[in-house]
Amino acid sequence: MPAASLRALLAHSIDYAGMFPPCSLELEPALGKQAQYVRSEDRWMLGTFVLPVEGFEAAKEFLSLFDPQRPLRVSALGPKAENAAAFREALEETAASIRSFSAHNVDLVSVVQLEMFLPHDIELGLLREARSVIGNLPAFWEAPPKRGEETIALLAELNSDVDKPTFGFKLRTGGVTADAFPTSQQIARALVTPATHQVPIKFTAGLHHPIRQYRDEVQTKMHGFLNVLGAAVLAAEHKWDAHQTAAMLEDENAESFSFDDEFFAWREWKIDIKPLKNRRKFVTSFGSCSFDEPREDLRALNFL
Repeated sequence: MPAASLRALLAHSIDYAGMFPPCSLELEPALGKQAQYVRSEDRWMLGTFVLPVEGFEAAKEFLSLFDPQRPLRVSALGPKAENAAAFREALEETAASIRSFSAHNVDLVSVVQLEMFLPHDIELGLLREARSVIGNLPAFWEAPPKRGEETIALLAELNSDVDKPTFGFKLRTGGVTADAFPTSQQIARALVTPATHQVPIKFTAGLHHPIRQYRDEVQTKMHGFLNVLGAAVLAAEHKWDAHQTAAMLEDENAESFSFDDEFFAWREWKIDIKPLKNRRKFVTSFGSCSFDEPREDLRALNFL
């Protein structure tokens, strides 16, 4: 049984994105793996299945892989629009597709969140329109790291009008080439800002391994998901600045991280289980093309 603090940090944290690079599976085998994962002993770590909206119709054919006790929970990935006008049109079509897909078989599938890229010319008024289009569906809006802080501030202003924040920020933390990886300082600034504004944040790409490490396949250092999730909750709990947050993001020593049934710690910094669970409401998940690799690495480190 993993330590309670590890379970709290990683509960439903991995959104399985098997259709995306570097795995790049076709829809049927990716859904087949998801159906296995929702029945596995490690399903407590599993979040949603990341599915592009254009794949909804084809996915209907494979819903029999799931059942009412283990349904398909989808994070809908909307198309990337180049400007505000195209975004408005794409969002309308995306919302209609989500409503249709969700109604197809309510026992076997549900769309629980939307992920979509924000073009550079998006303004507050259009995002208010977006809320009226998608209703209460949680949405994570992606912007490049250099636009992270201003985008988070914009989302915070929108969330101030509602009781529960439904608009979050999506941060890309890597890819298949070295230039796709943001610096630790860029990630740190994006983590510190949501902690101040109470904006949910999720991550995508590059977080295959628990601890930061150099990987030959991308010719650079990949960020670790324990570094990123851990830094997010500790930065919020202890009001870290970006410099302190970046120090944790760059730590490549697994022995700096400790988990027990009372608290999670990085070096001398600790967070107890209850506040950790509360912080996780704003640090939601990370997309990974593999659900196996993260677990294998955690077991190799004796964390699982």
